[in-house]
Amino acid sequence: PMGTTSFLKKARALLRIRNQLVRECLAELLAVFVGSAQMVTSSGTKGNILTAYLAGALAVMVAIYMAGGVSGAHLNPAFSLAMCLLEQFPWWKLPIFVAVQTSGAFMSAGAVYALYYGTGRWAGHYSNGTLTTSGPWETASIFATYPADYLSLSNGFLDQVMGTALLIMGILAILDTRNKGVPKGLEPVAVALLVFSIEVSMGSNCGCPMNPARDFGPRLFTYVAGWGAEVFSRGNGWWWVPVVAPLLGAAVGSALYQLLVAFHHPLEEGDPPAEQTSLVLVNVRRRGMAPPGRAEVPQP
Repeated sequence: PMGTTSFLKKARALLRIRNQLVRECLAELLAVFVGSAQMVTSSGTKGNILTAYLAGALAVMVAIYMAGGVSGAHLNPAFSLAMCLLEQFPWWKLPIFVAVQTSGAFMSAGAVYALYYGTGRWAGHYSNGTLTTSGPWETASIFATYPADYLSLSNGFLDQVMGTALLIMGILAILDTRNKGVPKGLEPVAVALLVFSIEVSMGSNCGCPMNPARDFGPRLFTYVAGWGAEVFSRGNGWWWVPVVAPLLGAAVGSALYQLLVAFHHPLEEGDPPAEQTSLVLVNVRRRGMAPPGRAEVPQP
């Protein structure tokens, strides 16, 4: 009906968000909302590590579908850094995007806290109202990652560099139209499967964060919400590893993909020879890929 159409047009004109950073924040909020809280608070009876990883991977997929065409759905400072290194994203936007992504993760942690605390799980029979970061009734790992007891900081750092490098290399392969390619519209599915496979194969050491915003934002929330300073001191001060190591892993993964794959694609007609010698994702701008600032794949 004409009345409904007119109303929708007016509502769209009034409510449409035009700011790219706000849209990116909403995408990040969705991506980190689905997590492993049910597995922890049900003592493993209503979920396990595989369902937690699957939920996270599916959340990434949905976030890309919902925000990929709007903001690019980076969702991860490591991916944003990789796009800067590959000259697909302006450097001046990087700190802004990192702040927005971290803020989105912080807010979504608050939403999860409100959802599960309100059910009486934490205030009632699960942890007797005690918010702890260690022990059989700990709940801090719902929000951020913590290392296994056997894991040293150096091994954890290497774990995150390698995991994030694999993630970035996989995403670049998915985006590279001169490689095998992914059918248009199925890129989010491919990224979700990539995230899931890395988490399942490498998650036992420290939960495979691979995303500085996804780890630091919720960790900061737990500090404010009552878990205390132990969220930063546990694991010999583990908190900085999921922040720094994924950024280094993003640089390593970007460089490896260029050196081992992208630089060796055959030159296409019209390509200047110099293009093959710079750290740029080959042909990303000519084949319908996202323009600078609109790269369409995130990380968990």
